[in-house]
Amino acid sequence: MVKLNKIYTRTGDDGTTGLVGGHRVLKSCPRVWAYGEVDEANASIGVAFIHCRESDDPRTAALAGVLTPIQHDLFDTGADLATPITTGETPGSCLRIVPAQIDRLESEIDRLNEGLAPLTSFVLPGGTRASASLHAARTAVRRAERWAVALRESEPDATNPEAIRYLNRLSDLLFVMGRVANDQGRGDVLWVPGTNRHPA
Repeated sequence: MVKLNKIYTRTGDDGTTGLVGGHRVLKSCPRVWAYGEVDEANASIGVAFIHCRESDDPRTAALAGVLTPIQHDLFDTGADLATPITTGETPGSCLRIVPAQIDRLESEIDRLNEGLAPLTSFVLPGGTRASASLHAARTAVRRAERWAVALRESEPDATNPEAIRYLNRLSDLLFVMGRVANDQGRGDVLWVPGTNRHPA
C-alpha cells in the first residue's frame, strides 16, 4: 500500500524529480513527459467517467464501469514508465504493463463495436457531452502515446513496449466508446470535407 503523508517535499524545486528507484532526472526529460502525459490522460478519463455516469442513456452510463479499471491501468502505466528497465531485471519485480491488460481492452473494443452503426466518414468530436469528453480523453491518450514512443526511441532498452501498446489500444477503445455515447453512433457528428471552402 502506498502511503503519502506529506504532499510537498521541496526536493523538486531545482527542476528535478525522482524516478522509481531514487534516480533523479530533470522534469523536462522524455521519461517524465511520458508518465506526466499518462497522468493527464487519466484526469481526462476521470472527467469522461463523470459525464458517462450521469448520462440518462443506460448504455452510456454503463461505460463508466469500463473506465474505472482503465484508470487503475493508467496508474500502472505511469509507474511502468517511471521505472526504467534495468539489465537483469527479474520478471515481476517491477510493476509493468502486461499483454493481459491489452487483451482486455481489445475484448471491450470488440464487444462495444458490435452494435455500432457503420461509419461513412470521419467522426468529429462532439454530439453528447459524454461523447465529447471521451474524444478529449482519446486525444490525451494519443499524446501520452507519442511521448512514450519518443521515450522508447531515446531509451529503447529501458522502456516497456507493452506500455506503448496499451496506450495505442486504449485510444481505439475511447473512440469506440465515444460512438456508443452518441446513440450507438447514430448521433455521431460526421466530417463533411470542404464544407466551408465556398462562400455562402
